[in-house]
This record gives sequence, C-alpha cells and structure tokens, in this order.
Amino acid sequence: MFEARHTMDAPTTASADNGTSGGGSGGWFTPRTQPATTPDSEREAVQGSRLAAMRPMGRTAADTDTDKDQPAEGAPQSAPHAEPAPETAAPHPSAAQPPAADPSSSEALPADLRVPTQRANAPAAQPQEPVVQSGAQSASPDALLIRRTMAEVAPIADKVTSYFYALLFVRHPDLRSLFPAAMDTQRDRLLKALLTAAEHIDNTEVLVAYLQNLGRGHRKYGTRAEHYPAVGECLIGALSKYASGSWDAETEAAWVRAYTTISQVMIDAAAADELRAPAWWYAEIVAHDLRTPDVAVVTVRPDQPYPFLAGQYTSLETPWWPRIWRHYSFASAPRSDGLLTFHVKAVPAGWVSNALVHRARPGDIIRLGPPAGSMTVDHTTDSGLLCLGGGTGIAPIKALVEDVAEHGERRTVEVFYGARTDHDLYDIDTMLRLQQSHPWLSVRAVIDQQAHLQLPDAIREYGPWNEFDAYLSGPPGMIRSGLDALRNIGIPAERIRHDSVEELVTIGG
Repeated sequence: MFEARHTMDAPTTASADNGTSGGGSGGWFTPRTQPATTPDSEREAVQGSRLAAMRPMGRTAADTDTDKDQPAEGAPQSAPHAEPAPETAAPHPSAAQPPAADPSSSEALPADLRVPTQRANAPAAQPQEPVVQSGAQSASPDALLIRRTMAEVAPIADKVTSYFYALLFVRHPDLRSLFPAAMDTQRDRLLKALLTAAEHIDNTEVLVAYLQNLGRGHRKYGTRAEHYPAVGECLIGALSKYASGSWDAETEAAWVRAYTTISQVMIDAAAADELRAPAWWYAEIVAHDLRTPDVAVVTVRPDQPYPFLAGQYTSLETPWWPRIWRHYSFASAPRSDGLLTFHVKAVPAGWVSNALVHRARPGDIIRLGPPAGSMTVDHTTDSGLLCLGGGTGIAPIKALVEDVAEHGERRTVEVFYGARTDHDLYDIDTMLRLQQSHPWLSVRAVIDQQAHLQLPDAIREYGPWNEFDAYLSGPPGMIRSGLDALRNIGIPAERIRHDSVEELVTIGG
C-alpha cells in the first residue's frame, strides 16, 4: 500500500492498463483527476537543463582519474557481485531483470502504491465515503476485517511480500525498472506500511497526514495516478493467497474500499504538491568535511530554492546508486545563502552513506526529495525543549537550537548529546560554541563507555521535565528506549517529537 524515516518512502509503480487486469472497471479504482504530466522526452529535457545549470566545481582531470571504479554520473549501473545490505532508510527502484515466474521466489517492490486490480470473481466495490474515522471510536467493520487479514499474514510476511512483488513483476514487467536492483529493505517496507495503515484505519487525522506525506514523497520516483491499479491488483492477489483462513468476498471488498480511499488521498496530495514544488531538486556538493574516519559533514547547494523547517529531513540519492534513496536530517536551520548541510555516518555495507562519506567530493551532483518530518519547534508556546541526540542524531537537534535562536526566544533548551566514546562526539565543539552564545542553552555530553550510562537513562538524573517538549533523534534503538524513559518521567506522549525510520515506514529512502 504505502511506504515510511526519519520512513516512511517506498517507490511506485506503473500500469499499462487503466486499473483493471481483466478489462472494464468492475468497481476498481479510477483516479478522479490525474496530475499534469509531461511527455517523457519533455521531462528529460527539463531535467537535463536543470542539471546543466549546475556548475560542478573543483573536479580536475586528476580527480576523475581516481574515480575509475565509479560509473559515470547518471549512467546505467549494475549491482555489485556482493550486494551491500541496505541502510536504515528504505531505498527506491533501480533497473534489473524481471523476476522468475515463480512468485514465491521473486524479489520485492514498492510498498506504498497499492490499488487492487479486478479479479474475475471479485465483487464490485461500490463508491463509498472513506472508512476512516477520527476519535477513539470502536473499530469500523472494514477496520476489523483488514486487521484480521494482517494478523494472519504477519507471521509469514516474507512469503507474502515476495509473492506480491513476483506477481507485480510478472504481470507488469515494465514496472521492474522503477525499483532498486536489491529489494531487501523494500520487501520489509510493504508489511510495515500495511501495519501502519491497519493500525490507523479509523483515525482520519493520523492516516491522512501519513498518506499525504507518502503521496508527495513518491513524486520523486515518477509515480503517477495510473500506476496505482497494478499494485492494488497484486496486493489483493498476495493477501488472498496467504490469508486464506480469513479471506472472503466481504474481506476483499473491505480491502478494495480502503485501498481506493488510500490511493486517492496520495494522488490528490501529489497533484497539489506538483503545483508548488518540483518532484526533486538537484544539488551540488560544495563542501565535504570528514570529521572522523566514518562521519562526514556534507554541504550542498540546491539548483532551486529548497524550503524546509528546522528539525525536518529529506531523502537523498547519489549518482553512484541510482534509485536508492536514504533519509538524512538537515543539520541547520534554513540559511540565507540557501545551502543545506547533512551529517552522514558510513555504516557497514551502507550503499549511500559510504558513497557520501568516502567517495563524494565538491562538484558531485546529488538529488534531493521533498522535506518531511514533524520534529519541529512550536513557536506559539514558551515551553522548554528537552533534546536527546545520539550519534549523527545531533544534526537536527543543532538545527532546532539555531531555530530557537533565530526566533529571538529565550526559552530553556536542554541538550543531551549521546555517544559511545569521546571520539564519537564529532560535533561537540559546535554545540559548546552555541552554548557560549546563548545563556538559555545547556549542552551535556553523555558517553556510554565512561559513565556506563546510556543516554535515555541520564536524563533521569536531571529535571524535572514535566513542562518541557521533548525531541528525540538518533538510532532506532535509542529512540525506542528514549521514548520509554521520557514517558516514565511523566512527559505526555503528545509532547514527545521524533521521526524514526521505523515509525515512518519511510522514511524513502
């Protein structure tokens, strides 16, 4: 169905038909409106002119010679013999051969765009209002059926997603080129997205916001309204096969209604976003500061104005791994010069992170997706800010501090900067300089190996925090333990902000 980052952001699909596999609508999803699209040739020309407008700097012949093992920027690339494991943010599509006809052994595909296709015996779905409801009401009939399906397939999620992607690539082989060569992470995203939707199917406010973010984020993959039917068709096919114990005509109708509603929300969000922003931005790397052997601070200049809020993140694609997107938080508040900065840690077998840390240099061109995330400061209140940043998770925390300073506020900001060793406190000097400039800011380093105390536990020694808004950024494990710690000391869940990859199913990239 949908995808999730710091996320929720899986790829999209393209269908050759109009939403049915057997001809005729049969009640299957047909978009109300289709976002304006340009012919492929025109789109490529527009993209080419934007890229040409970027003036790479600092690349000499000698520089190029050192990159002989790297494919030319934008050139087709094949997966290495030993495919690296995906990072903590989900990737996007990349060219590869269609899978074998055996669905049980096929690879996986995007998990966000799912519109069912008419099966010969599928009941026609009558147009209905969205089944989601706001408030803590009892579950709707459709929600109960959908959750029953998810409960049955959860223990065999790998088989379900493999079969789904096999169906998609066998029935619609033209779609395979939209996805990454390696589908490991993509495979996991489908179930996470389905679970997210099932959990919030009766909560209009939460579900719609989630879907709108996905719809906007999918534009960078080239997703269009007509792509959704093929995904839905194959999703229904996979669920009906593996949820045989609970699947019936009523259950299928519930899934069709839910998917139709979900798809329309995403399509409408993409159409609205198309009127105000590009699907992606080209950006030139203008500075590359290697802070440690595996952490780099990368600064880029977008080819067009890039609006975002402090605390948000974006998805990023490098020329070395086309169609593989990863999420990174902005490491500063919006700047007058328009430059954007990211903190990147190279993780073992990390495709994008290793490229950005070890291969990227000034002059290289990357692509950025739209900004996303809700870990932003509410400037309508004067509540204090309790910020927990672990590792490169200090990047958005630094941006939040700058944001408070730029608004001229003197609200208390308490920052706990967590690291395993002194060596990992790569940005502590920057944070201490901010502390010297702003008396309302306090920065405390928490080093595991010295204090034998993890970051979430350290905050219990200070406080009280009941009047603070809390912000969490760092590895998924730190966010989970941090949430527990913050709730245990009395901070209400609605006052805790974080954008974890796990939560966003996303994050994209």
